Amino acid sequence: MLCRLGGRWLRPLPALQLWARDPPLAPVPTSGAKRPTLPVWAVTPVSAVHANGWYEALAASSPVRVAEEVLLGVHAATGLPWWGSILLSTVALRGAVTLPLAAYQHYILAKVENLQPEIKTIARHLNQEVAVRANQLGWSKRDARLTYLKNMRRLISELYVRDNCHPFKATVLVWIQLPMWIFMSFALRNLSTGAAHSEGFSVEEQLAAGGILWFSDLTAPDSTWILPVSLGVINLLIVEICVLQKIGMSRFQTYITYFVRAMSVLMIPIAATVPSSIVLYWLCSSFVGLSQNLLLRSPGFRQLCRIPSTKSDSETPYKDIFAAFNTKFISRK
Repeated sequence: MLCRLGGRWLRPLPALQLWARDPPLAPVPTSGAKRPTLPVWAVTPVSAVHANGWYEALAASSPVRVAEEVLLGVHAATGLPWWGSILLSTVALRGAVTLPLAAYQHYILAKVENLQPEIKTIARHLNQEVAVRANQLGWSKRDARLTYLKNMRRLISELYVRDNCHPFKATVLVWIQLPMWIFMSFALRNLSTGAAHSEGFSVEEQLAAGGILWFSDLTAPDSTWILPVSLGVINLLIVEICVLQKIGMSRFQTYITYFVRAMSVLMIPIAATVPSSIVLYWLCSSFVGLSQNLLLRSPGFRQLCRIPSTKSDSETPYKDIFAAFNTKFISRK
């Protein structure tokens, strides 16, 4: 069909050319089997996401571009296939960035834990002083309670300042790890949908032939669901190991635990709809996170990182974890 524009008859472009900014240089070889179809939101190039301005802006942001360059640089420098480059990049980033931050988190939490006996003593003395003053000045129960809470918060803050261990510092790991996870995921999404090229070759084509075993095509979802299910299992294992080490969780901590469990399960069907390159990164990141979690329970490694010893520390942490896991999930009748 022809359309008239400015006195001239023009033939409209095919539908594919409306979004294909960079047509593939060569057809991707296939084994004859039909490739799984990615959902629209997972394959649409960034330039075509008009309805989601924030998504487009994030996918084209500078941190995501930096993450792309990191992945391309590791692949070019090592000469590894793309599955190996993704694994190596993940291990290197987690080891260089999140492991030191995780050690610092445990350092802060250990100092906070060691302050608890002193905090309990202060709370007991302050409660007695407030009770005496309330009787002398005729305070109501509400006024006495507010006075106690105000002074208790001040005294606890002074202790945190004295020992330089405010609990908020323990959240630094989350504020670094979560954005890094998002930027790397978007970078792999861009590379897997043909949004980047390297030395004249389509990265999408390289990823399509850069897998291994049953996920040989890293641009397609894992139709076997092995990677997604493995991701969910490892994430749940991380949650349960953390829960087994806690005694007497608060109601808020219990709600957070249930939320994280639900998210771990929800990630399974989500992971089954995105390119395998992204799921491989998620799986490797979770596995490294699990390894770091176990490593930071080692008395020798904690001593190496100068993490203060606490009353809850164990000389046999791995044996204790196995015993608690066995009691909760295996031996329970």
